Amino acid sequence: MNGKGPIVAGERLPLLSSEDQLTDIAAWLQDLGLERYVSAFRDNEIDWEVLPKLTSEDLREIGVVAIGHRRKLLDAIATLGAKASAPAMTAAASVAPGPVEAERRQLTVMFCDLVGSTLLTRRFDPEDLREVIGAYQRSVTDTVARFAGFVAKYMGDGVLVYSAIPRPTRTMPSGRCGPGSPLSRRSAVSPRRKR
Repeated sequence: MNGKGPIVAGERLPLLSSEDQLTDIAAWLQDLGLERYVSAFRDNEIDWEVLPKLTSEDLREIGVVAIGHRRKLLDAIATLGAKASAPAMTAAASVAPGPVEAERRQLTVMFCDLVGSTLLTRRFDPEDLREVIGAYQRSVTDTVARFAGFVAKYMGDGVLVYSAIPRPTRTMPSGRCGPGSPLSRRSAVSPRRKR
């Protein structure tokens, strides 16, 4: 190379043929002292792709009868899996993005509910009460949206609201909700009374 190209050349390495893989498996079995099973692995076409998926039952089926040998093979297979995943995890960690810079903000969390809703359950039919609560929730949602808030959850006659306030606004200098706020002044449409 002339020193100006990439560090890694764009050449592809030849893939191992199935015969080469079986030869590799044979060497692996010899290293384990279990070379007597080379022909069983070859006859059943067990290669590096199939090897991690073998179970004790599979080994018994191909002729690995001795429990000690099956255990030894399963432990060696597990070790191969651990060695193979370690470089992948290391590579993933090296590609991970750096720390993200966080921004600290004020968050207002507010829960509001319909005043006197327990008394309303005695005075109205369930269908009418549902209309009252629905009108109340729509009113709260509209008001919260006007002030760039977010309705997180409706809970019966209650509403959980989130709001991030970077700075006080001209219309709400000291806060978003209080006795004189638009939220407390809004009223729901009154349904028919129970007869």
